[in-house]
Amino acid sequence: VRDYIHEYEAERKVLKSIKQRIGALCRRHGQNYEGTGRWSKEHIKWLKNLSFSDEIQNETLENLLLEYEHVVEELEKRQRRIEEIAETDRYRESVHKLICLKGVKTLTALAVIVEIGDFARFMKAKNFVAFLGLSVGENSSSTDHNQGGITKLGNRFIRRLLTEAAQSYTRAVSKKSKELKKRQEGNTDEIIAYADKANERLRKRYRHLVLHNMKNHNKAKTAVARELACFIWGMMTGNIHTVLS
Repeated sequence: VRDYIHEYEAERKVLKSIKQRIGALCRRHGQNYEGTGRWSKEHIKWLKNLSFSDEIQNETLENLLLEYEHVVEELEKRQRRIEEIAETDRYRESVHKLICLKGVKTLTALAVIVEIGDFARFMKAKNFVAFLGLSVGENSSSTDHNQGGITKLGNRFIRRLLTEAAQSYTRAVSKKSKELKKRQEGNTDEIIAYADKANERLRKRYRHLVLHNMKNHNKAKTAVARELACFIWGMMTGNIHTVLS
């Protein structure tokens, strides 16, 4: 499962590269999409109807669009398979717990579970955070203590997924969405309450860092990802009261 997810992520990188190549081709020849929602159905339709003055340029765009459609189809197929794997007896309960957290959907939840394995091997949440490379680095001497950025040591893949998940808290509102309510269905009241408290705390954390502490977006998002990792550890080890306290 771990290898399958990594292959899925590799395909996502291929798709990103194709999008960049298509965008660069259009910009080089003065073709700029004026609509909203890039890579929406309307955007794809615009690209397919686009015509350059040179036949080779048109052929290049056509080939890129064929590559794009092939990779999108492959990703959709793999996404469906990941959803199926997540619903197997081995992973269902853990995945359903983690997707109660805002920004953590099936792929991220399953990836965290298969990458980490036994969460109990981390004695405390801070040990899990350090394993992911999200803990704050420090240069200290006998008299000076200078904190730097995160260490970026450990599991880079999960660190990136949690940082992407933290993006959800940058635009979150206090009201729970219908999608999140649906994801939380079937869990115990205790798990849902824990997730709700985590979601609200992380939403406020981001706003406080940006609006009051004047931190830039990326630093605030990384701080949220660090705390999100703590809540995930609590969820997976049953230490929900320890983390919240």
